[in-house]
Amino acid sequence: MSDARPVFYVSDGTGITAETIGHSLLTQFTQQRFETDRIPFVDTPDRAREAAAIIRESSQRTGLRAIVVNTCVDEELSRILAESGALMMDVFAPFIAPLEEELGSQRQPRVGQAHGIVDFDTYHQRINAMNYALTHDDGMRVDYSDADLILVGVSRAGKTPTCVYLALHHGVRAANYPLTEEDLETDRLPAKLRPHKHKIFGLTIDPDRLHQIRQERRPNSRYAELSTCKSEVAAADVIFRTENIPVLSTTHASIEEISSRVLETLGINREMY
Repeated sequence: MSDARPVFYVSDGTGITAETIGHSLLTQFTQQRFETDRIPFVDTPDRAREAAAIIRESSQRTGLRAIVVNTCVDEELSRILAESGALMMDVFAPFIAPLEEELGSQRQPRVGQAHGIVDFDTYHQRINAMNYALTHDDGMRVDYSDADLILVGVSRAGKTPTCVYLALHHGVRAANYPLTEEDLETDRLPAKLRPHKHKIFGLTIDPDRLHQIRQERRPNSRYAELSTCKSEVAAADVIFRTENIPVLSTTHASIEEISSRVLETLGINREMY
């Protein structure tokens, strides 16, 4: 038996919507422990029965009723999943009837449509943004004329994963620049960044947390020493204050929150799909 409640994100597509919504819901119950799993592409009755068997087995194994966050649009698939005996949470159900009434038309369920390639231009924009993020990672290229934004901070402050998220989810061309020891010797932005000051957003982090992250990357190195982390973070914060750069601590913030704050602060509005 286990004290971790089994939770499944089930979808006829990628499962991203179910997982995103489900995770947001579960974070409201910090006193509980959850064992989560995603079951994507449940788009046929056979796949639904396989998923139901997995869900049923988890309830038997843990002695706790499983929870299913479901975004399958086919009612037959949802009925089969419900045979697992789990608590079913249909993400779309509460919204369909009000929308049908308001719009004066019936829905037309399309399996796997939520994350399909609806707009090729938007899709290619996201792919191009990802390529941009990869080629402008860690200051590898400093031609920022085409950048939508530039994340600046000390090494391991969360710049790269945030840039990747912004590219994949919003199609934003995000570059990042790591402040080096030489950069941190002054209280001003590096000369190469000054022409793009209006695009810059600073990321800071608690030195103790930075120490932990760097220890995992380069154990017992000068780079990972707590004193190094403290001095670098302090110097970077001086630059941000002197240059009046908007800044956010990544210590306890998720990538999603960081990205939303950056976009809002810099006035960039991009639809995800």
